[in-house]
Order: sequence, then structure tokens, then C-alpha cells
Amino acid sequence: MTVDTNLLVDSYVDWITAAISAEVVDEEVVELTTPFLDRHNDHLQIYVEKQASDLYLLTDDGYIVGELKSSGVESRGRRREELLNRLLAGYGVDIVDGELQTKSTGQGLGQRMHSLVQAMLSVDDMFMLSQPSVHGIFFDDVAKFLDDSDVRYTPRAKFSGKSGLDHLVDFVIPKSRNAPERIVQILDTPRRDRVESMLFAVNDTRAARGSETEYYAIVNDLKNVPPEVVNAFSQYSVRAQPWSQREQLVQALAA
Repeated sequence: MTVDTNLLVDSYVDWITAAISAEVVDEEVVELTTPFLDRHNDHLQIYVEKQASDLYLLTDDGYIVGELKSSGVESRGRRREELLNRLLAGYGVDIVDGELQTKSTGQGLGQRMHSLVQAMLSVDDMFMLSQPSVHGIFFDDVAKFLDDSDVRYTPRAKFSGKSGLDHLVDFVIPKSRNAPERIVQILDTPRRDRVESMLFAVNDTRAARGSETEYYAIVNDLKNVPPEVVNAFSQYSVRAQPWSQREQLVQALAA
């Protein structure tokens, strides 16, 4: 069945537009409440401060770093700090005095808001496994699986989509004689907002990458995965593979 990609894009944008709200904090700062949820099911908020006639500061006001500290992540080793910094750099986001920040001109505000929210979501998902009973980070686990399977890949690559927005993808496997380019995204939190955001990125970049590019989603099924999640990916020609069945992907990704 052929899926109307414009329908997905319009539906995603309509959902965000209907769910986002703005509140003026003072003359130069606006608080935006997004439809995206963190691991506590609280809506993520960002703050936009006008600093000059055409310069804006976007910040999470220290929320994400504060959450990491409260989870004990910051004290759990240099590896996680390096991974955090590399992830944020991919989105063009910095940590300044404990806040996730980025700056933008008026023309680029949409892209920078998108990047900041996606960075907040990615960090929140990445460190959901920070409890003492869990031994690793899902991104690290997937990377090790690809390494052990002799899969060649580039991690954390940024692609521009048809919409003009940039999207950070987790792993890109280059085209070979036997297989087309493959893009692998990881889904650690199988919730509606995460799925819709990922499918939007897939279809937005698919138009730019070409019809031969194949898309995969590795889903962390250590958590409950609703059946509609797998079905949603299938509808948009994305192969969703449970982490527990990852060995079934080796042949397709190593080709």
C-alpha cells in the first residue's frame, strides 16, 4: 500500500501546532510548552529570549542537566559525559552554566527550536537507562552490536529534509555493491510522540536521500512495545526490529 507522505507531514505539523502553547514571561522571554513528553510524562518546555534586533537565545533553563544530576548520571563516569557532549554537538546545542542552549536569527528560529527539542528528547531517552540495575546506554549497545557484526557505519549523521529542517540520524550504513544506503534509527522509548517524530524525520529525509535508501528502527523491547508502534513503522516502509531479535538484522545491515 502506498502511503501519502504529505499526509504524514501535514498530520505531524498539525499535531504540533494544536498542542504547542506560548506564554510571555516578560517583554523579552517567551515560554513554549511542547507536546513532547519526558520520562516523567511532563511536557518539555523551552524558553526563547530576544537578545538583539535579530538574535535569539533558546534554552531549556537547565531542566535536562538538572534531571541528569537527580538521576545520578553525572557521577557515573566520563564515558557518559563524552557521549552527551557528542550528541549535543550533533544538534548544534551547547551546555552553558547547566543549560542546554542554542542561538538563532529570526529566520532560523524554527530550525533551532526543532533542534533543541530533539536534543532534549534524545538526552532524556539516552539516560532513561541510568538506574543502577541497568548496565549500559542503548545507543552504546546498538553500536557494539553493529561493531560485533562487522557492519560499517557512520554514527550521528545530520541530513537535511524536504521541509528544510535538519535531522540527526543515529547510524548511516553506506551503499555497497550488494545493498543500498541504509539508515538505522534507535527507539528507546516507544511512545506516540517519539514514533511520530521519527516517522516525520524518515519521510522528510527520504525525499532528499532517494527512494532506494532503506530505513530501519531498532526498538528497545525491554520496555512494553505497543503493537501499533510496529504497525506504524510498517505503514511507512520502515523495518522495525525488536532489540531482542537484532540478530535477524545482521545479514541486511552487513551487506
